[in-house]
Amino acid sequence: MRVTEAVAATLAGLGADTVFGVVGSGNFHVTNALISQGARFVAARHEGGAACMADGWARTAGRTGLLSVHQGPGLTNAVTGITEAAKSRTPLLVLAADVAASAVRSNFRIDVAALATSVGAVPERLHSPASATADTARAYHTAAAQRRTVILALPLDVQAGECDKQPPPAGPVLGPFAPSADAADALAGQLALAKRPVFVAGRGARVSRAGPDLERLADACGALLATSAAARGLFRGSPWDLDVSGGFASPLTAELISAADLIVGWGCSLNMWTMRHGTLIGPETTVVQVDDDPAAIGAHRPVHLGVLGDVAETARAALAALGDRFGSGLGYRTGEVRERIAREVRWRDVPYPDETGDGRIDPRTLSIALDDMLPVQRTVSVDSGNFMGYPSMYLAVPDADAFCFTQAYQSIGLGLPSAIGAAIARPDRLTVAALGDGGALMSVSELETVVRLGLPMLIVVYDDEAYGAEVHHFGPDGHPLDTVRFPAADLAEIGRGFGCDGVTVRSLADLGPVQDWLDGPRERPMLIDAKVTSARGAWWLEEAFRGH
Repeated sequence: MRVTEAVAATLAGLGADTVFGVVGSGNFHVTNALISQGARFVAARHEGGAACMADGWARTAGRTGLLSVHQGPGLTNAVTGITEAAKSRTPLLVLAADVAASAVRSNFRIDVAALATSVGAVPERLHSPASATADTARAYHTAAAQRRTVILALPLDVQAGECDKQPPPAGPVLGPFAPSADAADALAGQLALAKRPVFVAGRGARVSRAGPDLERLADACGALLATSAAARGLFRGSPWDLDVSGGFASPLTAELISAADLIVGWGCSLNMWTMRHGTLIGPETTVVQVDDDPAAIGAHRPVHLGVLGDVAETARAALAALGDRFGSGLGYRTGEVRERIAREVRWRDVPYPDETGDGRIDPRTLSIALDDMLPVQRTVSVDSGNFMGYPSMYLAVPDADAFCFTQAYQSIGLGLPSAIGAAIARPDRLTVAALGDGGALMSVSELETVVRLGLPMLIVVYDDEAYGAEVHHFGPDGHPLDTVRFPAADLAEIGRGFGCDGVTVRSLADLGPVQDWLDGPRERPMLIDAKVTSARGAWWLEEAFRGH
């Protein structure tokens, strides 16, 4: 069989059934071969968008994503999205066409392996027609088992070759591994001593589906529960859920975490964002980090105890080791704390002066109103920018799978295509893409993709007519801001031009068409151009700038 057919058959045999991409001559045959094997192909308008769609799909579906790109510019166009996936440890396999080794003067020639390595991805290659099946399977298993983004170079001459039909080689059996008995015992000892323990779970906990195990352990030792932004929703429904730790933390959450005598990071890097540049860690606080990657432990800050192991397995082992050693009463779980969490932990419960007026709506007021209007079963995908804290913290999500937060690289323009991938992964939920005007216009071509695919998405643009982060970073020092401010644009009309329903919102009174759309058949996507107030920077951004 032709090598492209062997590659497709191997991937289909390993369970790959959805592929995103933009097709050129170099990836034409392998993409069609995947389709012939039953895969759904989702065509984006730009390779950067396709990469983000595959990333968002993989995060939401909990499976390895697949991206197909042309050689040379097809791959370089996708690099920002691939970098986000790589830094987020998203299991993603990139099928990247490449020139033949002998084509040393080809204008498409780039060093694919060096490019992959430079952004944190794993380079792989089809070395020959005879090894094509094994090479493909190895790349896929690396992505799936190690949660890595892998770029598999497909040289054109190898693609055109022929090979014997072979079943896909079995991958290594790498089940989640438990911590050593000594490490579990040491962790249990710290939990038994703590009077105010707090668990902070990251995306590693979300990936291993460790929420229930962590809640059982927290029940046993009286710990409060929080997450990094990327794992938001993991403990939804628990009366001890503090929501997000770090820059997005509500005042109560920051107060309770700062007063902890023990913080345990579970699959969480405890980086400057999650720990607010260290300000959430008290001088006497013991810090423990649990991770299945030894390089992650202590990477961002010193820890008193590092435990190597799968998060769920470690939680179960620590619970068994804890036994009846816990002797500090209720831990952090007093009646007063529970009442305060119920009353104060959500940002929407924090009083604020509504600054709506002069044709602009306060982004807090907008987000609270949308939260009340939206169905409970929703997926929220957030782009980067000054606005991002408002949808991230004011729009509730039902669970961790419902929050798509592509912020490891902190590039704007990724939110809309990531939301498309999430919407395809979970068509049973209404997907909300929350964007700034800068990111929306950067990815605007993918509005056509939303319309073409018939996705009933709600696209909310927090429009301050500027790159708001730069305005609020440099403006107070008197720097000129002409380069980061823009004339007003009718984004609702632009959305209608692509085939969306569009509405401009300047006050709560303008949200009627949004409610009608939510109540109706949702035959077309809806784009909200929210003209938001922008007199000051977002609270989380002010915190970040102080940290720098």
